[in-house]
Amino acid sequence: MRLYGLKTCDTCRKALKSLPDAEFVDVRAQGVPAEVLARAFARFGDTLLNTRSTTWRGLDAAERARPALDLLADHPTLMKRPLIENGAEMYLGWTPQTQASLGIV
Repeated sequence: MRLYGLKTCDTCRKALKSLPDAEFVDVRAQGVPAEVLARAFARFGDTLLNTRSTTWRGLDAAERARPALDLLADHPTLMKRPLIENGAEMYLGWTPQTQASLGIV
């Protein structure tokens, strides 16, 4: 299991604490592999983009109009977090649904 997020993100830290065996990938330092981003975008679509983030607010209209995968490749902190990859399954966010799917009570 891999958890993609930011080491400074409180939600990512909560998820990692509940999933101690997960491999943590800091998207700011290590980025997200293109194939993982493509799979996540195919699964979650535009909800993969965090349009409430500071990074998003700092982009001009021309940048925001770019394709989501291009934006995420250039600015991995725009991804909603955490993105959890568990085999063939992917989960976005640390919601009660995600926790239930992963067997966290």
